Amino acid sequence: MDTPNHTDLGAALERSRSGLRDSHRRSIMRLLFAVTGSALVIFACLQILNGFWWVGAGELAASAILFFGVWRLRTTRYLQSWIYAYLIALFSFFLAIMVLPEASVSAFVWVLMIPVLAYLLLGKHEGMRLSVPFMLLGGVVYYLHLGDVGSPRVMIDLLNMVLCGVLMLSFIHVYEILREEAEKRLVAMAETDALTGLANRSKFQSTLDRTIAESARSGNEFALVIMDIDHFKVVNDTLGHDAGDHVLKNIAQRLRERLRTTDSVGRLGGEEFGLILRDVKPAVAFELMDELRQRIADRDLTYGQAHIRVTASFGIAQWPDDGRDAQTLFCMADRGLYSGKRAGRNRVARPEGAAPARPREILSGRAS
Repeated sequence: MDTPNHTDLGAALERSRSGLRDSHRRSIMRLLFAVTGSALVIFACLQILNGFWWVGAGELAASAILFFGVWRLRTTRYLQSWIYAYLIALFSFFLAIMVLPEASVSAFVWVLMIPVLAYLLLGKHEGMRLSVPFMLLGGVVYYLHLGDVGSPRVMIDLLNMVLCGVLMLSFIHVYEILREEAEKRLVAMAETDALTGLANRSKFQSTLDRTIAESARSGNEFALVIMDIDHFKVVNDTLGHDAGDHVLKNIAQRLRERLRTTDSVGRLGGEEFGLILRDVKPAVAFELMDELRQRIADRDLTYGQAHIRVTASFGIAQWPDDGRDAQTLFCMADRGLYSGKRAGRNRVARPEGAAPARPREILSGRAS
């Protein structure tokens, strides 16, 4: 069975903190550093020509740091720290140019860029926490810059800036909320089997990879189980694919009902399901699956006028006894599954050559 590594989309997006993956944020930051550094060189020259040499010197120093960052951001592990340092420095610079004695009114439009950059690079929660204080400070500076706000013209200028700032922040915040909700729905659709509602193969693989990593740290055992519905093709051929879908959905419901909350289940494809039983010894894993096998076999399904008797075969692989990586565990569980099928189906079996869970395993296999 081919078991390539899959990315856990939900976990990756959770770690990203915003709607962008870290690789995308890294690329955007390098572009921002390059553009900002180049712009500061130009502004530094203009500031020096206007007599503000100390401002120009500061801008040249900042541009040197930014050009260094363009190179450093390729591989740094501290991307979040670089983002915070850049945004705080940039927003502070916006405020600094506003308080200059001869500041242009157009300088205050940079306040409206604060929420755009903060939300884009930090996400909804951290973006709001960073942008709101700087926008409030920008509003205060603009108020002081206007001077006497008693005249209608000055009051209109102030209200225009305040209204634009509030609307910009509100629209971006609402957009980010809707984007997160849509993204979560898309991730759920990408990771869910449409017919059964269980995790699909890709999601199950990522869960297995994560379980292996966690077990390697904690030392706790777990079992990987491959389950296959016996003679499923007969149901499709005699009663139709709708009947087959009915069987699959019923089996999926039974799996959800009988497994523990710490366990995981997914549909691997066709009539094959995968189960991860956490923190179990081989004997316990066998007992859980043998009980599930018996419950499936004891209950007939009704489809229209037809009664369908369903049985299933199970192959169990134990971590770390049967393998320490996903591919080996899948192969060993498959080996147990087909060993049980060759023995007559409706069995729970471990791979040939593996130590038996306990004597009851042999007796149960013969009685099935």
